[in-house]
Amino acid sequence: MNEEYDVIVLGTGLTECILSGIMSVNGKKVLHMDRNSYYGGESASITPLEDLYKRFNLPGTPPESMGRGRDWNVDLIPKFLMANGQLVKMLLYTEVTRYLDFKVIEGSFVYKGGKIYKVPSTEAEALASSLMGLFEKRRFRKFLVYVANFDENDPRTFEGVDPKKTTMRDVYKKFDLGQDVIDFTGHALALYRTDDYLDQPCQETINRIKLYSESLARYGKSPYLYPLYGLGELPQGFARLSAIYGGTYMLNKPIEEIVIENGKVVGVKSEGEVARCKQLICDPSYVSDRVTKVGQVIRVICILSHPIKNTNDANSCQIIIPQNQVNRKSDIYVCMISSAHNVAAQGKYIAIASTTVETADPEKEIKPALDLLEPIEQKFVSISDLFAPTDLGTESQVCSWGRRGREEGAGARCSTSCVSLPRFSFLAPTTRPLTSRRRAMTSRIFIRG
Repeated sequence: MNEEYDVIVLGTGLTECILSGIMSVNGKKVLHMDRNSYYGGESASITPLEDLYKRFNLPGTPPESMGRGRDWNVDLIPKFLMANGQLVKMLLYTEVTRYLDFKVIEGSFVYKGGKIYKVPSTEAEALASSLMGLFEKRRFRKFLVYVANFDENDPRTFEGVDPKKTTMRDVYKKFDLGQDVIDFTGHALALYRTDDYLDQPCQETINRIKLYSESLARYGKSPYLYPLYGLGELPQGFARLSAIYGGTYMLNKPIEEIVIENGKVVGVKSEGEVARCKQLICDPSYVSDRVTKVGQVIRVICILSHPIKNTNDANSCQIIIPQNQVNRKSDIYVCMISSAHNVAAQGKYIAIASTTVETADPEKEIKPALDLLEPIEQKFVSISDLFAPTDLGTESQVCSWGRRGREEGAGARCSTSCVSLPRFSFLAPTTRPLTSRRRAMTSRIFIRG
C-alpha cells in the first residue's frame, strides 16, 4: 500500500465506483478502499434476508413464509435507471453491460385524488386515460408535439418561447394546461420533486420531458430499467471495470487519517501505512468536517405477498405522489420490484417508499404511500441525513458530495435517470477510442423478458 497513486477513492457506493472505473479507463492509477467488507456502501443490496433483519435490529429471524434468505437482494436505497439516461449511456460506453442483465419496469403510475393512475405509455393509453378530460388531452397532445420538435440549437422550434428566459409556468399557460395536467407533467414526466421549477427557465424541463419520452420509446412499457439481482450489481460492475484497467481494491480497510499538508491532500493512512495520492474522492462519511447536514430522508422498505393494488398486477412499477396531492412541499415515491428480478423469494414483492422529511413526524408523512401497499408483511424504517459539501475541493483536491439525489431515493430525477456526477475540474474527459466491438456494445443493452 505504500505507493503513490493518482487518485484514492474511499467508499464503494455507486458514484464512487463509476468515477473509479472511468478514471482507471483514462489511465489514472487508482486505489479504491472501503471500511466495509462489501460493495455498495449505503446503496448496497443486502443479502441474505437475515442480514437485513440484523441491520435494522429486528428481533428473531425471518419467518419461513419468506422463503430462503439467500433468495433476497434488498436495496437500501431505491433507484430506477432511465433507459436513455446518462447512467445507461455510461454502462454501454464502458462495457459494464457485459456484467449485468436488466428488466424493463412494467409501469409508471401517478397518484391523483386518492387513487393511482397509469402514466400512459402509448397513444391508445393516453386516449383511454382518465387522468385528463377530452379537451385537456388535445391541449396536452399539442404540448407534447411541441416538446418532441423542440431543439435548443434551432430557434425555429421555439415558437415564441425563449428557453433561457421563459419560465415553465408561462409555457404551460401558452398551451392552456390545467393544474392536474401540470402536476402530472412536472412530477411524473419531468420528474421534479417540488414545484420550484415552475419559475425557472423552461429549457431544462423540456429536455427532461424529452428524455422521458425517448426512454419510453426504447422499450415501450415504461422508461425505466432495473438490474437483475439488485442495484448492488452496478457498483460491482464498475469495480470490475476499474480492476481490469489496473485499479486496486481493498475492502474491510479501516481509514485512520486523511493526510493533509499545506492545505492539500497528500495521502490516506490505514493500519499504520500511508498511501500517497494527488487527489481524493470519498463519500461524506469519511470527511464529516467537510460536509454540512441539509436535511433528512425517510425510507420504508416493505415486504409484500401481493402486487400493489390497481397496477394491473405488475411485477414492478413506480408510483409518484405529487406534493400538491398530499399538501406537502416535496413528492413521495414508491418503487416496487419482485421475485421476477431475482431480488425476492418466489411470490414476494419489495416496495420502497421514500420522501424528504418536512416535519417532526416522518412516519406520518410517508403514510399516504404505505396505505397504497397494505397489507404489509414486514417494514424496515430508516431516516438518513442529507449532506452538502462545504469545500468544492479545488484547492485541497479532496472531493466529497453530499448524500443528495443519488442517495435520497426520494428524488425521481436522480433515483430513476442517472447518478448526478460532480463536475471535477481535474477529471479529464474520456478519450478511449471505440473499437468495432465497443461500437456494437454502445448500441445494445441486455434486457430479460
